[in-house]
Amino acid sequence: MSLNTFLPFLSSAIMLVFTISVLQRYHARRKQHFLFWGIGLAMFGVGSFAEAYFSAVGWSSPVFFGWYLFGAALNAAWIGHGSFLLLVRKRWRNGVTVLLVLGSIFAVYLMLQVMPRLDANLFNSSLPISEQYRDIMPAIEDGAGIRRTTPFFNIYGLLTLVGGALWSAWLFLRKRVLPNRVIGNVLIAAGALSIGFASTLTRFGVGEFLYVGELLAAVLMYAGFVVASAPAIESERLQAAESGSPISADA
Repeated sequence: MSLNTFLPFLSSAIMLVFTISVLQRYHARRKQHFLFWGIGLAMFGVGSFAEAYFSAVGWSSPVFFGWYLFGAALNAAWIGHGSFLLLVRKRWRNGVTVLLVLGSIFAVYLMLQVMPRLDANLFNSSLPISEQYRDIMPAIEDGAGIRRTTPFFNIYGLLTLVGGALWSAWLFLRKRVLPNRVIGNVLIAAGALSIGFASTLTRFGVGEFLYVGELLAAVLMYAGFVVASAPAIESERLQAAESGSPISADA
């Protein structure tokens, strides 16, 4: 098994476990941010699995649809929106949620529009899909409008996920409570930055680091979630409550 198959397959396996853990938390608590985290993580896993599929099996139009729409376009925004819902005031949540959902539906429409224009004959199974998708897809001016949307989704996701994690870490650090939440949120931010950096390199034609960045993101974010979700000592909980820190098992 080549690294181009093994790394994304391992990332997708980690994200599957991560997704199940988050969706179980949503099922138990019915808090909306868990749902968006879980959906976004599932999208991340779809993208990683698609990369492994292309390397191990070959071309598939439906797999490319899932890879680009969920892996390249939407997943960061949905994961980051979960952090947005957790941290912002209620009056902002519904409006931004509606915008994200409508924007995602529009992205699906644009992706369906571009599918008949893909040139599958240019697919090379020996290369990562991240290094050749620009050749397979038409240019923006030739109908690939979906490519205009990806920066907006990814920038929103990066800002909300990294910004939310670092802000949460700062709150707990300032109050000097729950050090596991500080460490966990820093790990989540580091994971998001690793995939953000790798994705940026890919957009500049340097795609060989994408799978490593995805694996680092999967490992670091899942580790951060586990660390941040560790049960707190009762005295720390009381101290957090007294200090006004937003303590709940929401990490």
